[in-house]
Amino acid sequence: MIYQKSSQEITALLYEACLTSLEEAIENINSKDYVLANHKLQKANDILQRLGAGLNYEAGIIADQLDMIYNYMADKLIEANLKKDPIIIKEVIRILEDISQAWNESLKKPAKQITQNRKRAMAYEKNVLIDQ
Repeated sequence: MIYQKSSQEITALLYEACLTSLEEAIENINSKDYVLANHKLQKANDILQRLGAGLNYEAGIIADQLDMIYNYMADKLIEANLKKDPIIIKEVIRILEDISQAWNESLKKPAKQITQNRKRAMAYEKNVLIDQ
């Protein structure tokens, strides 16, 4: 079934899997099962690394910004894992939920509208690069 998904749909699935792992890690920390919490946090961190590796840097500045956000969240998860701190995990969940929601909304837009928006953004970026 996964082979029939587009790369955009797979990205949405990765967001969901990451969120699930983070929520389970919080439950594990609260129940003092630190070994399982460690496993779930490592899994979430692996997903973030894969999301970062899959970025298309030709898409513009948004790819660079997503890379920075993914790296920030990965660093926070390492900190949360060391401290076994659910508050830090909740911060990452909030950020990831916002990104996931925006991603899912973009999947609902027709491809023609996305292409037009991308052309406008690229024209803006070209003008910004020329003016500097």
